[in-house]
Amino acid sequence: MRRRLTREMHRMKVIGPEAASACAALSDICMRGGKRLRAALVCVGARCFRQRPNLELLIRIGAAVELLHAYFLVHDDWIDSDNMRRGGPSAHATLRALYGKSAGDAAAILAGDWGAAVANDWMAQLPVKGAALTRLLSAFSEMQRAAICGQLRDTLAQGTDIERTYELKTASYTVQGPLALGAIASGANAKQLDALRLYSIPVGIAFQLRDDLIGLFGAEKVTGKPFGSDLRAGKRTAAAIYAFNTARGSDRRLLASVFGNPRASQKQLLEVVQVMEYLGARSEVERRIATLLAKANRGLRIAPVNDAGRKLLASAANALALRSM
Repeated sequence: MRRRLTREMHRMKVIGPEAASACAALSDICMRGGKRLRAALVCVGARCFRQRPNLELLIRIGAAVELLHAYFLVHDDWIDSDNMRRGGPSAHATLRALYGKSAGDAAAILAGDWGAAVANDWMAQLPVKGAALTRLLSAFSEMQRAAICGQLRDTLAQGTDIERTYELKTASYTVQGPLALGAIASGANAKQLDALRLYSIPVGIAFQLRDDLIGLFGAEKVTGKPFGSDLRAGKRTAAAIYAFNTARGSDRRLLASVFGNPRASQKQLLEVVQVMEYLGARSEVERRIATLLAKANRGLRIAPVNDAGRKLLASAANALALRSM
């Protein structure tokens, strides 16, 4: 990724310093760290169907998937007004400091678009021919399409069938898409891909539910974002929806005064988190995560994958849904 992004940045410098600075903001987000779990799942998907998969091919696919992820992060941070990402400034925050709010925001959106274009170019250059390349490109496009639809639901229809939103916005390109890309690279057929999808959707939703809990109750050093940022942004997470449906009287008034309030104080945020805890929002989401994991594991027991792949998928499900706060 570092080698390829350096080459891409040289191209942008020829265009001009402004274009280079915008794209450098996305490149920095991409190289700042992250779990790289999507690239790892590309390898897991391939390992399910081939004892010795083509690792060089999988690394190239994984790099494209991670760059696509950075594109989504840049746009997501702007949509949610999050000024921190992976322990540093988000792309739009960096570019606002250089060009002002309006131009900086526009530059961040365009930098995200650049990342998506480059990721698609990396996929198109894979050393794969004919129908196999077509299948890979189609699966990569489907990841983008589903995630964009999920983001539209998240932005315009908050609180409506939240798990459907999570299926589209998160499961599609965090679990299902990467596994499918790896599986296709190892020659998986339609039946095998369907089996992976039955595993991927509940695991991907569980992953997002865990992410919600980490965003609410996790430490800043874990989230990479300021404490309470989801509450200040008014994100309609499953935990928030449960709390609003359950709260009464002063608890509900407190939630309403803080939720979506960018000026909420640290004290108010702590009070809301405590209220959500004793209302049972956290335990309710934990129960749902456990149900989704059980569903994924039931499907995994009969999935047409090899034994090594089955073990990797079982381990991945726990790592994604039960990770520490």
